Amino acid sequence: MRSLIAVILFSFLLSSAVLAQSDTTQNPAATAKKTEQQSTTKTPENKPPETAAKNPEAAATPEQKPPKESAGEKDKDGDEHFDMTEVPPVVTHHQITVEGKLLRYAATAGRLPIKRGDGKIQAEMFFVAYTLDGQDAAKRPLTFAFNGGPGSASIWLHMGALGPRKVVLQPEGFLPPAPYRIEDNPYTLLDKTDLVLIDAIGTGFSRAADTEMFKKFWGVKGDIEAFSEFIRLYITRNERWSSPLYLLGESYGTTRAGGVAGYLADRGISFNGITLLSMVLNFETLEDNKTNDQPYIFLVPSFTVIAGYHHKLPPDLAQEMDKAREESEKWANGEYAQALAKGDTLTAEERQRVIDQMARFTGLSKEIIDQANLRIDVPKFTHYLLIDQKLRVGRLDGRFTGPDPDGLLDTPFYDPTGSATQPPFTSVFNNYLRTELGYKTDMPYYTFAPSAGFEKWDWGSAIRGFPDTASALRQAIVKNPYLKILVMEGYYDLATPYFAANYTIDHLDLPRKYHSNISYATYESGHMVYLPMEGLKKMKNDQASFMEKSAGQ
Repeated sequence: MRSLIAVILFSFLLSSAVLAQSDTTQNPAATAKKTEQQSTTKTPENKPPETAAKNPEAAATPEQKPPKESAGEKDKDGDEHFDMTEVPPVVTHHQITVEGKLLRYAATAGRLPIKRGDGKIQAEMFFVAYTLDGQDAAKRPLTFAFNGGPGSASIWLHMGALGPRKVVLQPEGFLPPAPYRIEDNPYTLLDKTDLVLIDAIGTGFSRAADTEMFKKFWGVKGDIEAFSEFIRLYITRNERWSSPLYLLGESYGTTRAGGVAGYLADRGISFNGITLLSMVLNFETLEDNKTNDQPYIFLVPSFTVIAGYHHKLPPDLAQEMDKAREESEKWANGEYAQALAKGDTLTAEERQRVIDQMARFTGLSKEIIDQANLRIDVPKFTHYLLIDQKLRVGRLDGRFTGPDPDGLLDTPFYDPTGSATQPPFTSVFNNYLRTELGYKTDMPYYTFAPSAGFEKWDWGSAIRGFPDTASALRQAIVKNPYLKILVMEGYYDLATPYFAANYTIDHLDLPRKYHSNISYATYESGHMVYLPMEGLKKMKNDQASFMEKSAGQ
């Protein structure tokens, strides 16, 4: 399923690229930050991390640190087995100044067990939690956040948007020169909510007990159940059942968030708010085939804004991009959708009119549009938009460009966005975990799941059609009339186009009063709206405002 692979968040990111941006680089010195560190010796039955006594002088003893584990042992059949022994998390203490206010907080890094009914541990999920000191847990909001993939760890939200420390990028979010640096995040969400960043099983330091058990969690259903159980166990062990609760998912993380909300709605756990960043709930809006033309329609407005960014639109459209985008939406949803619906019955005159208009709105040549039978997918657009410059346009963020690694005609597909983000995020996070958070282990931190590709993900029964958690989200919404939803979307995102997200929300079959609980935030950036500093600032303000409204029921 070639185009379904386009849904993978970072699964095919490559490790190097030459970016075409000419922006001057920003390389501030690392803000070396000496923090008090304390390893907790509590057992699961002891007090939660946020109530652990401070002891600045105490260094973590060897037995208090995470075990030095290998990537896993293989038996004679080649199956991997991982140590499921539960060990206490590591707690360190830090401080940061946000908007002139000093915040003291605890960072807790560890793994929570996912158990079967008889108590046997089937998997352990790695997390990093940030909790503000001296707060009333009953009033302090708690946000569970995760990236998607499926098969991606959550370092992107962690080190790019939400956490108190972030990777240093250029102001527009482009790649800086190595070595990569870390800095305080002036727009961390920690002043508004405690944070728990969770890695899916098979990513980060999250592991299943063995190869067979791993398969249980590598699918829509198993993944939702694992995250739901993690949330239940976390609020249980840390006595946060009375806290205002939030979910924040990015990309496939939004698919997961919709499923988790529906799953937990029947298990006594309700959320005040759910943020869907770069949303995909219904894969029918992304997966094209011979009987589904919807994805082609939803891509056109994103093609328009990206073509405008790269100066490929005609002058009448280029002079006012907001108007150009609105015209593109209207054309895509009208004349273009009607033409595709006619299929092979489209007349030659109608076909030529669509070719002319599509060339106008996408910046592509009429010849390419004709050869593609009026249906331009992401690989075609990213390859041909700047082919005159021998550059590929980014999929996750259409502002990024780069030459094809294997040559212009020999690279099947390539996203220069990944080459600009994976190296700094991976390098900075691995160092941050071991130095500032004190989580020392020989286990490799998997930015992407290495042992199970996207094609091995269990998408559920094909009889029901395309994968979908929009229905689960709808159930959570109608069962909790106070639940608020915030949809965040980047205009330069081709992985989860904003027009597709809007369509999904508009077709939840909700009474009007429930739609009043759904709001939108849009960004002049791509899939990771927080990469540009201005996008990060806006995201913080949008999320803070959303939480204030959802808390004041």
